[in-house]
Amino acid sequence: MRPWRNQLEPSALIRQFAAHPPEGFAVFSDRPFPAFRAPFDLLTTADEAVKRRVLQLPGGAWLAQRLRLRTDFVGSTLSEYLVLPPDAEMDKLAVQLRSHAGRCMLTIVKDLPQASPLLPPADNADAQRLAQALQHEGFILVEGQALAYVAIDFESIDGYLARLSKNRRSDLRRKLKSRSQLQIRRIPTGPAFADEALVDAYYALFEAVYAQSALHFDKLSRSFFAEVLRDASNQGLVFEYRHAEDGALLGWNLCFAHDGRLVDKYIGLSYPRARQVNLYFVSWMVNLEYALECGLSHYVAGWTDPEVKAQLGASFTFTQHAVYIRNPLLRALGRRFSRHFESDRAWQEQR
Repeated sequence: MRPWRNQLEPSALIRQFAAHPPEGFAVFSDRPFPAFRAPFDLLTTADEAVKRRVLQLPGGAWLAQRLRLRTDFVGSTLSEYLVLPPDAEMDKLAVQLRSHAGRCMLTIVKDLPQASPLLPPADNADAQRLAQALQHEGFILVEGQALAYVAIDFESIDGYLARLSKNRRSDLRRKLKSRSQLQIRRIPTGPAFADEALVDAYYALFEAVYAQSALHFDKLSRSFFAEVLRDASNQGLVFEYRHAEDGALLGWNLCFAHDGRLVDKYIGLSYPRARQVNLYFVSWMVNLEYALECGLSHYVAGWTDPEVKAQLGASFTFTQHAVYIRNPLLRALGRRFSRHFESDRAWQEQR
């Protein structure tokens, strides 16, 4: 039996959420599922038009700061979906979650799957039942992010590339020529990462990616990466990229082959050199090659950069968040304007 419903990643990784939470997160240890409290910027998932309007208002910068609220979350930032105990009853769970809601201005039950092709039908049915029960308890359902994945239903990389448009295929082949400049190693998590200097180097590249990201919510700590990289039990695999001539570390990608899927979790890149060798695109193809080699069913590519991943042939599945707003007036406004906080779904509909 799987330890959790809706689980795509190893349990050992999920356990690290409580041991090494992201900066500024307070993890609740008295719940039978991951939950935490953290400051949350309401504009994080707002569409660009809303962000511009807020900042253009008199005192808009001050208002934007006031929209950063202490928030209770049900879920974690280490799992792709909200993981729940296998014996949880959805209607009772919704009542329980409502009883905890209201201690902060916002309570968010995050990342409920919606008919995910990556999960068993029973998990999807329970997620839908929980969403409906939470809505009955006064939560507002908001569309979440787009999780990218590639079904490994092709027999070769050439077969995969043949599905792309002629222009995209030509552009990708051009970018992949830089692969000849790289030394690529597969390093299992465990003793290979005992060296503190190596962990420092990896974490510096993670920080570089975090700094250039448009979203700044859950900054993971060095201690988290040290623990995960050294934990052989999670059966993680690092794809490490160094320059073939000078041996400089240009990037790394931590993935987990779990339950028949390759789940891409974390990446570190050395700018600008990583861009110069098109490392993002090279790593995408290296991951697909590994999934194909191991006979895995899917490559799960994560939440960010949906436009780029769509160009690379990814498909997408969406989540929902259930949001409870303590103030009744703001709750009514939330129902009216929730669609302005569904930027990934809007992107999908405009494709």
